[in-house]
Amino acid sequence: IYLQKLLADGSVTAEDADAMKAALGEAMEAGFEEAKSMELSVVDDFLSELWENYRSAKEEELTSSPKTGVAKKKLVDLATRMSTLPEDKKFFRKVKKLMKDRLAMVERDELDWAMGEKLAYATLLEEGHPVRISGQDVERGTFSHRHAVVKTEDSEEEVIMLNHLSKDQAKLQIYNSLLSEYAVSGFEFGYAFAQPDGLTIWEAQFGDFNNGAQIMWDQFLSAGEDKWRTMNGLTLLLPHGYEGMGSEHSSGRMERFLQLGSGDNLIVANCTTPANMFHVLRRQVHRPFRKPLVVFTPKKLLRYPKAVSSMADLSTGGFQEVIDDPKAKKGAEVVVLCSGKVYYDLLEKFGDKAPKNMAVVRVEQLHPYPADAVAQAIGRHGSPKVVWLQEEPRNMGAWSFMHEQLHLQGHVDVQYVGRSASASPASGSPAVHQQRHDALLEEVVAMAKF
Repeated sequence: IYLQKLLADGSVTAEDADAMKAALGEAMEAGFEEAKSMELSVVDDFLSELWENYRSAKEEELTSSPKTGVAKKKLVDLATRMSTLPEDKKFFRKVKKLMKDRLAMVERDELDWAMGEKLAYATLLEEGHPVRISGQDVERGTFSHRHAVVKTEDSEEEVIMLNHLSKDQAKLQIYNSLLSEYAVSGFEFGYAFAQPDGLTIWEAQFGDFNNGAQIMWDQFLSAGEDKWRTMNGLTLLLPHGYEGMGSEHSSGRMERFLQLGSGDNLIVANCTTPANMFHVLRRQVHRPFRKPLVVFTPKKLLRYPKAVSSMADLSTGGFQEVIDDPKAKKGAEVVVLCSGKVYYDLLEKFGDKAPKNMAVVRVEQLHPYPADAVAQAIGRHGSPKVVWLQEEPRNMGAWSFMHEQLHLQGHVDVQYVGRSASASPASGSPAVHQQRHDALLEEVVAMAKF
């Protein structure tokens, strides 16, 4: 059509058009013949050498854990080193008190969340595994629990105690990042590719904010290995928990990661003890394969007196996918399954009394689902009434996922206890929050016999 227009308005002659067609055809034919003689280019995987010692995961390895304990003597030594400030530098009184309190924890053998987490980093660094952490407030920690970087009073010199453990240790890199979850998590996903022997972490300031990086979770984190057969061990730390802080500061959107889960593509954990946090972080490096790890981390439990662990908890065993009720006797009439800090909320409601007819079981790893461990925890009570307790709304949290998994195990009448379905993750009113929270806990208490 265009040629006819050019011929009609006299822009070209028919002879010119034929000549141009012939010239173009000859040029394309010559290029085609030249391409046949070229050697095929070879695309090398520039990361292949870094990954040659890693293999695909076996199915049974995803719901059981290797031993990741560290000798008590080593733990005490590392805890002391990372909590002893250099004497030739002047530090703020609050920093001195913080370190003094941490040394006291070691003496009492009652380790809080920060100590359990930092000992995981310290032991990995001592073993030669680099640790990298980034996020909007990671140096201090959103809730001032970590204090991985402290400053001197007179010169504001930054001191990272975890980089002063021993001469031959690996290094901790920790950076407060720009306010773009999408950009920073994407960078760290790439960094984890280039450093499979280390622990690479992206932490959200609040778990809620991870939705700014949803593209990364959908396109890369959850589907990367399935699409490209490339493993990745990026770890996400998402502060999560209902404490009356409103709809934008309560939920890490656990349901979304569980919906993205399929087979063994990623690991979703919700730990309730410093020891289990210690072990899940060490497990991430000590497995012979790599999987993305999503950990819903607590806020309340960071300084909760009952959420402590001993050196023995860190020096023996490994990560516990399920924690059975240590006080419940066999034959309980009701087994309450839950995950996260709602466990401690329920214990507070019980007060000093332990129910005689009930076992409260914590599911610490949600995906891949630890079917055998859950079955064992329920099965030792015969055929009890099974309850799922959560603090999130019914259409959020782990309920939909757990309901399906338990149904597949033959538990067709699982009772749900939690908030009603809601468009918003949480109420903006502290009073309404407390009312709803008390109501769901009271529903469980009503089933208990003391």
